[in-house]
Amino acid sequence: MIKSEKEYNAILERIEELLSNPDNIENSEAKGFVELNILSDLVADYEEAIFPVLPSTLAEAIKLRMHERGFNQKALSDFLGNSSSRISEYLNGKSEPTLKVAHDISRKLDIEASIVLGV
Repeated sequence: MIKSEKEYNAILERIEELLSNPDNIENSEAKGFVELNILSDLVADYEEAIFPVLPSTLAEAIKLRMHERGFNQKALSDFLGNSSSRISEYLNGKSEPTLKVAHDISRKLDIEASIVLGV
């Protein structure tokens, strides 16, 4: 277990050294392969604890899907069958969708139901 930022940085440096040798990545029998996997797991555990990834908000998820699909607010409201003002409220966090609209958002925009429902 990594206990400090100093240890974390030292391990990151060692990982970089190990990654410079392709054998450590491709050959599961190589000594460096085993070390690289162990150190990578330690770093992943440390980063999960120190730099947790917070779940997306509904507004963030909708904005991402809008960007991915090239939708503006009007196009999104047409796509979902809602008014632009209601979509604006969702995007600004001023209101939450009804269960029916939440279902449509989840299904049509491929957003996890847990994000849409805020659970």
